[in-house]
Amino acid sequence: MRYDVNISILFTELEQQRRPAAAVAAGFTGVESWWPFAGVPGDREVERFVTAVADAGATLVSLNVPHGDLAAGERGLAAFPSRTAEFRDGVDVAAAIGERLGCRLFNVLPGNRTGASRDVLLDNLAYAARRLPGTVLLEPLSGAPDYPLSRAADALALAGEVGAAEVALLADVYHLGVNGDDLDALLTPPVFERIGHVQVADAPGRHEPGTGSLGVTSWLRRLAATGYDGWVGLEYVPTGSTSDSFGWVPGR
Repeated sequence: MRYDVNISILFTELEQQRRPAAAVAAGFTGVESWWPFAGVPGDREVERFVTAVADAGATLVSLNVPHGDLAAGERGLAAFPSRTAEFRDGVDVAAAIGERLGCRLFNVLPGNRTGASRDVLLDNLAYAARRLPGTVLLEPLSGAPDYPLSRAADALALAGEVGAAEVALLADVYHLGVNGDDLDALLTPPVFERIGHVQVADAPGRHEPGTGSLGVTSWLRRLAATGYDGWVGLEYVPTGSTSDSFGWVPGR
């Protein structure tokens, strides 16, 4: 099992540029990130991000494409006609970053239902699948009642509508568990074959595994027994310092 650190939610006590090196110093070879820019970035912003990951010697495992203002309740841009240019420009930037850093997983949040167009969403997801150098991930979320994906089945149904082989499920154990999905069902056909990436946090609280009631560590053992050879992203809010939160990781 390979574990990577989400530098958008961990090591937040450090400036963004220092986080990849901190993850490597803590013993991780991979990092992942939400969209690390405000909107579509300029060349200097992109260069700072790419340089920070490359100079640390880290692998960029996954990257979100532009998802709007999360703090304001936005959950993606792909479904909105008025945001299509921004979305596609951001996809193009993400594709360029992926080519430079070898990233092959890209999380695309569709956007909330209000004001959304299904046709625009499908067109933009198809664009992302063509343009990005790898797999488009669709992530169910919790705590966002206007967001259209809450269960694994929702994401898989949308992937089927897109009809591209490069679209897969992002199985975030925290969100799916909070929403009442059967976590063990994720490990059986036909769902397991459609998992492109796994992320973990415990509930309640979205803290490190072992702090809640989801049984994340035992679920990860069952995941390992399936032969899963992808990455597991650590995407949680640490109860203490980031470094102190890694004690649950096997082998540490």
